[in-house]
Amino acid sequence: MTRVVVVGAGQAGSSLVAKLRNGGFDGEVTLIGEEPVPPYQRPPLSKKYLLGEMELERLYLRPESFYEENGIDLRLNGAVTEIDRAVQEIVVEGERLAYDHLVLTTGSTPRRLPAAIGGELEGVFVVRDLRDVNTMALGFGPGKRVLIVGGGYIGLEAAAVAASKGLEVVLVEMADRILQRVAAPETSDFFRNLHRGHGVDIREGVGLETLLGDGHVSGACLSDGSELAVDFVIVGVGIVPATTLAEAAGLEIENGIKVDELGQTSDPAIWAAGDCASFPHGEGRIRLESVPNAIDMAECVAENIMGAGKTYVPQPWFWSDQYDVKLQIAGLNTGYDRIVTRPGEAEGHASFWYYKGDQLLAVDAMNEPRAYMVGKRLIDSGKTADPAVVADPGADLKQLMRA
Repeated sequence: MTRVVVVGAGQAGSSLVAKLRNGGFDGEVTLIGEEPVPPYQRPPLSKKYLLGEMELERLYLRPESFYEENGIDLRLNGAVTEIDRAVQEIVVEGERLAYDHLVLTTGSTPRRLPAAIGGELEGVFVVRDLRDVNTMALGFGPGKRVLIVGGGYIGLEAAAVAASKGLEVVLVEMADRILQRVAAPETSDFFRNLHRGHGVDIREGVGLETLLGDGHVSGACLSDGSELAVDFVIVGVGIVPATTLAEAAGLEIENGIKVDELGQTSDPAIWAAGDCASFPHGEGRIRLESVPNAIDMAECVAENIMGAGKTYVPQPWFWSDQYDVKLQIAGLNTGYDRIVTRPGEAEGHASFWYYKGDQLLAVDAMNEPRAYMVGKRLIDSGKTADPAVVADPGADLKQLMRA
């Protein structure tokens, strides 16, 4: 009987084993996760869960009973230490487990601050898993002082939660502006104004020199010479693909575990999906860090394990919730050369449309679900949008779909 072993019990791993069973796969399926709880959603960790608006069970992607009912061997607290490609076995908690197909859905890990600048002090957190968030949540009391290092979406979401709970928040971003790596200046301006309106002290072009404290963090020295007293620190300076296991096994690595258009690695018996995998896209390769990519790519790999021979074609979309603003992003803005702004239907609403020449690449929509929906449909179908229609707040965006 064919055995599929999946290493990494996150969104991709859970989606993959469910797709196998829903697709009629009747072989053995094992899903291995390092944490003590079933696969769960990660985006709400820095939003509703941290705010106390979502219970633990609501985080679970599927009830724990789902796995048993569908003949999926879910192994929790399982650390995989080796892939033995020669005999097609993995080593998990000292046990050797054979596979016919091995799938790596190991996700990504957050960058941490170096120990030399205080990164190992107590009270310095990253937003990675339940343990991280449960521990940092203990410090989220009104009047507490938090330093957030990094002005990407994780840092901004954490700042929104902290400010909403009455903390004093300072956010430092070493680059010239928040969201510089991922968004246009217009989107940066929107969120800078939003956060400052909620009392967040955003300092751009300012880095962290060192953290202070004897055992527990108590302060921070910044690159502009200022010094802050802090109760705790949240670090949001990006993530890296979790490739340690794959590298040790000798698989090809290129900004993640290198896979072909089907999701196969350099070893045809091993597949990869989600944050950890880089795949062909256009004339190059890409790695996407998003829930939709984790689901779609994992389901494609599941189909290919069952013989579909299906090329993975991503349809990128992302989101972020901050205060009462829902940001929805369609497409990839890489290579854009101009932005067309569409005023929103109310204050605090707007959308920014990214173009390269005449071609629409992406849309950032803030509390503008119609703009997001239309933009996504156009991008997914390879169409563009007339900039004059986009910029006219009186124009009906639906006419773009008929063009």
